[in-house]
Amino acid sequence: MNFPSDIRYTSEHEWIRVEGNEAYVGITDYAQSELGEIVFIDVPTVGETVGQGEVFGSVEAVKTVSDLNMPVTGEVLELNEELDAAPELVNNDPYGKGWIIKISVKDAAELDNLMDAAAYQASL
Repeated sequence: MNFPSDIRYTSEHEWIRVEGNEAYVGITDYAQSELGEIVFIDVPTVGETVGQGEVFGSVEAVKTVSDLNMPVTGEVLELNEELDAAPELVNNDPYGKGWIIKISVKDAAELDNLMDAAAYQASL
């Protein structure tokens, strides 16, 4: 399992990497391994502001569908369009090419509610 130290984690197995006022969000290596082969990502919230902990989309694997929860309040700026043709990028590179959405962070203080790599790893 991979636990990068430059990102924050939620208890629902999403990660967020902040770059200035924007951030990338995806699911963790642990989450993708538990879900199995990912076949579809649905994010109907592009252009909307979604609150911390609220559902912003779903990930569909061969045997299940799982909600995606927003790590911090933000406006969904962009969906990773590469996932339309290659949803398996989430399985193969969950912290890189497998990012799911890019957001504009509304309240950076909410990041304090998230786990660092050590705390996330300990929670599993």
